[in-house]
Amino acid sequence: QVQLVESGGGLVQAGGSLRLSCAASGSTFSTYALAWFRQATGKDREFVAAISRSGETTNYADSVKGRFTLSRVNAKSTGYLQMNSLKPEDTAVYYCAARVWGSASRVSESDYAYWGQGTQVTVSS
Repeated sequence: QVQLVESGGGLVQAGGSLRLSCAASGSTFSTYALAWFRQATGKDREFVAAISRSGETTNYADSVKGRFTLSRVNAKSTGYLQMNSLKPEDTAVYYCAARVWGSASRVSESDYAYWGQGTQVTVSS
């Protein structure tokens, strides 16, 4: 069973950048597909991006495509979400999630059994 811990959130101005990290422990990292979801106040949690176990395949929500990049370093048991050109509408709690033997095509919350505690991202206008 894998444990996930997010870090890297904070306050940034519109147009700025942040890099979120998702550190995994407790299991073989390379056997898990990773994803990021986010939840803004008063809204449902939504899919942001996913990456395959090898890191070769990624999948992005249309709202972040071209601005966010998801990567992973299996040797460090860590995934990274690089967020550029941030907008106020990107403000949310960001959650890392993992699915054993999964792929980057999974975009539903119910596809992921393991979740981190979340990290707040606030983008000011």
